[in-house]
Amino acid sequence: MIDKKIIVGIGEMLWDVFPEGKQLGGAPVNFAYHCGQLGGLSYPVSCIGTDKLGNEIKTVLNTLDVNASFVATDSVHPTGTVQVTLNKGKPSYEICEGVAWDNIPHSEKLMELARKSDAVCFGSLAQRNDVSRAAIHAFLNAMRLDSLKIFDVNLRQTFFSKEVIEKSLQLCNILKLSDEELPVLAEMFGLAGSELEQLEQLRAKFWLQLIAYTRGPDGSLLLTADEAGDHPGCPGKAVDSVGAGDSFTATLCMGLLNKKPLNKINDHANRVGTFVCQQAGATPIFPANLIY
Repeated sequence: MIDKKIIVGIGEMLWDVFPEGKQLGGAPVNFAYHCGQLGGLSYPVSCIGTDKLGNEIKTVLNTLDVNASFVATDSVHPTGTVQVTLNKGKPSYEICEGVAWDNIPHSEKLMELARKSDAVCFGSLAQRNDVSRAAIHAFLNAMRLDSLKIFDVNLRQTFFSKEVIEKSLQLCNILKLSDEELPVLAEMFGLAGSELEQLEQLRAKFWLQLIAYTRGPDGSLLLTADEAGDHPGCPGKAVDSVGAGDSFTATLCMGLLNKKPLNKINDHANRVGTFVCQQAGATPIFPANLIY
């Protein structure tokens, strides 16, 4: 039996509240769920309230067969919620503050998981509060040198700063960002030239192994020191793009851990992301042809 790779999504766990109802959300849990579908032994790391919404999250995680061993509970702060509105399938968010996932606790149990993990994905949003930010940084610092540390920028509202972005870039070895996020980082770090030139400047400045640059329906670019692979994207009408980026990141992660060729990873990640865009919700079940 082949040992499964241990993969962690650390950060926000919440309810995305749509006009028609609520769905489990948060990039880390979406990422962990999709890595699990693709063959990883995955864990979301977050915090929920000891309230009705928190209990409902536990029920959904159980239904999705997601291991909740590292989802902490908080009796002081409520379970997080986000008001989501969709415009032609593209989401915008109103994110509540002072919630449980702002207070992910540091623990020795969590550090043990960090030392065993083969990959982690984290973003900027869950670092808006110093408690969760400290737990995330401690986790990253406890990981093995050969592990993948994926920083999925995920800029949301005003919940980011140059300090948080720069520290995250120093702690990661893989960066995933979108065509909407690159101009923000370009202004922050004085990047100039074409998109490719700006990405190469970022890669060199922070000694990154790889940058994954996504362009929505227009595909993605995977950039390393030795290779730049461009994919034009896959045809398909978007129903709901919530979670599509997280599924792309999960596929990228699993492809790298399985040492797949970069062009194969890029194609697979685009096909997965397109499939998720064509479904309602962030956690659809993949068909057999999308699983390694």
